[in-house]
Amino acid sequence: MNCNFSVTLLLGFNLKKAFKWVIIAVRNQLHFTYKERWLFMCGFVGFTNKINDSSIVLEKMMDLIKHRGPDSDGEYVDCDIALGFRRLSIIDLSNGSQPLFNEDKSLVLVFNGEIYNYRRLREELLRFGHVFETDTDSEVLLHGYEQWGKELLNRLRGMFAFVIWDTKKKELFGARDFFGIKPMYYCQMGESFIFGSEIKSFLAHPDFKKELNEEALENYLTFQYSPCQETFFKGVFRLLPAHCFTYKNGQFKTERYWSVNFNEDNKPDLDEWVNRISDTFKNSVEAHKIADVEVGSFLSSGVDSSYVAAVANVDKTFTVGFGEDEKYNEIGYAKEFSKYIGKENISKVITPEEYWGEFPKIQYHMDEPLADPAAVALYFVCKLASERVKVVLSGEGADEIFGGYNIYKEPDDVAIYNAVPRPIRRGIGKICSKFPHKRGVNFFIRRGKDLQERFIGNAYIFSETERKDILKIKTSAPDAMSITKPFYDAVKDKDNVTQMQYLDLNMWMTGDILLKADKMSMANSLELRVPFLDKEIMALAERIPKRYRVTKENTKYAMRMAAHRACPPQTADKKKLGFPVPIRVWLKEDKYYDVVKKEFTSENAQRFFNTDKIVSLLDDHRAGRYDYSRKIWTVYTFLVWYRVYFTDIA
Repeated sequence: MNCNFSVTLLLGFNLKKAFKWVIIAVRNQLHFTYKERWLFMCGFVGFTNKINDSSIVLEKMMDLIKHRGPDSDGEYVDCDIALGFRRLSIIDLSNGSQPLFNEDKSLVLVFNGEIYNYRRLREELLRFGHVFETDTDSEVLLHGYEQWGKELLNRLRGMFAFVIWDTKKKELFGARDFFGIKPMYYCQMGESFIFGSEIKSFLAHPDFKKELNEEALENYLTFQYSPCQETFFKGVFRLLPAHCFTYKNGQFKTERYWSVNFNEDNKPDLDEWVNRISDTFKNSVEAHKIADVEVGSFLSSGVDSSYVAAVANVDKTFTVGFGEDEKYNEIGYAKEFSKYIGKENISKVITPEEYWGEFPKIQYHMDEPLADPAAVALYFVCKLASERVKVVLSGEGADEIFGGYNIYKEPDDVAIYNAVPRPIRRGIGKICSKFPHKRGVNFFIRRGKDLQERFIGNAYIFSETERKDILKIKTSAPDAMSITKPFYDAVKDKDNVTQMQYLDLNMWMTGDILLKADKMSMANSLELRVPFLDKEIMALAERIPKRYRVTKENTKYAMRMAAHRACPPQTADKKKLGFPVPIRVWLKEDKYYDVVKKEFTSENAQRFFNTDKIVSLLDDHRAGRYDYSRKIWTVYTFLVWYRVYFTDIA
């Protein structure tokens, strides 16, 4: 066994840096204010050290996530633990290192993220007598854990995933941020507990056994992402948002430390809510913009990204689209808005060849299959931005927090039909389900079901019956309602809109929105920040009455009123479009029909699917009988991902 102690920091050393450490030491003693700040956006890997050649294994794992931190790396290895770190330099470009230690070297930290309130916490910890060697937000986590233990987590404001190894207690402590902005995965295989920012790093560990979790495939076919804690790799789990864990003597324990609590406050009027949203959002944006490099912003035609770009006063905006049809191309809107705020817009039209050609690479970076066509577009806008900046702001989270999805209007839109007795509605729905599913028919089918039956999030691809029909394999995967039930139960006393929001905050946002945001940005060594996903904003939003969130006329009503102060009315009031991608059009073209059909009839497809069933979906779509594009894309995405990880990677 490799029992050597080593700390490797590939950052060099010189007299200038030595002098700087003297200054830092003096500053800590005199409590001087020092403006420098080190920010660590990165990836990390680690494992309990029960293997030979642990340093070599650690380096191989780190190499597999080099894209998360191409600027530098560091490692810590002793007889009990191995920790590796990859760094993307955003602040203090010439210095900064991890793993990081406390005063007596009893605690070792690797951290990915940003703590916005670190200065206030630092001042408090100095008063308790803690000695700081750096001015990093990272070190606040070390001393904060010394002082408060896991209670530190509720004091934090930021996005983070981190682990702390206690060399005296031989205990590992880890946590993930409130919303799940930064990822963390773990598994117990053989005698090794393995953890890290991306699953692909586990492939380099000798104890890791790569095996498909077939239950994940069945659930994925319904949700378009993996909705459960166990991932597509059997035995590999994601640490859930707002959860922490301890690992000691082979025992793993996890607990939730924070949750959203919707509790309407009906006292303030609309104007007061708009004032509060405006002030709180400005504060969050200011915190998210801190960097020693240029900061850009993604920009579509929608209110979320526009509001971010306007308030943040970013250096540049970035937009992608498809073709010339405004239905799939928002570049024109983005350029006009960029002129309005006086900023340069950099745009790119994605060709079908680029979209399809890069798709296998994108699935590799995703770790797990995600059948959201917008993920590919996000990859390209991240790539575009990374050529000019290291940091971008984006509008993720606004819809879930403030009630922005069009589907949230459904309860009010059909209020009259809801007056029909429930048994009659359900009977009509069952009858209509026997007819071809077209728009008018679908209305009665959906309204014949209770909210918990019809809404599992923003995607409902294959029903349980449909997925079993196309699958050749048999699994014991739970049905969709079993997965969503705990979240519905938590807010069963709330209105339908609030129930939908709560479900999306806990499932759709972390399983789809934030998954692709992290993986696509990090694939391009780009730091993506999401100012809407701030604990202070959530604390405000969860008190906003439903009537100020969703109306018959619009969604995100109060937030849009706040956006009016920074954006023109046509932008603030614009109906949500999502990120439209012309998949349905491409699948009718011979070139891409043939690409998908080849995958649908492959050896891998024959292993998992009744290939005649999935080819029939493809043929019916091309013939124009039904729009099966989302179903086709969901199956195709899995098959490409499986080929990448289980065929191409031996």
